[in-house]
Amino acid sequence: MSSDQKFSRATADGNFKTITGGSINIGPCRVTYIQAHGAANASVKLHDGTDTSGDLLFQMKFGTEGLDVYVPGNGIRFTTGVYLDLNITDSVTIGYTG
Repeated sequence: MSSDQKFSRATADGNFKTITGGSINIGPCRVTYIQAHGAANASVKLHDGTDTSGDLLFQMKFGTEGLDVYVPGNGIRFTTGVYLDLNITDSVTIGYTG
């Protein structure tokens, strides 16, 4: 069995790219993993789309312990793209398929 799992990291608000530092936005996908660098009173929001007007599909607040979430089943379905809105934390990594 082969996997089509991919990973991308972002350090500021915006669309996740197909590779860290790349220029192509991730299109429709399923997010299966979310990790964020720990910081006091940090939060991560993931919207389906190209900005914060898209549907909010994931939101988590956390502290200095950081964030490490494996999404069960088939993951969170994003039909357009994955837009990151972060607060305080300086790095978010997602695992995705699609």
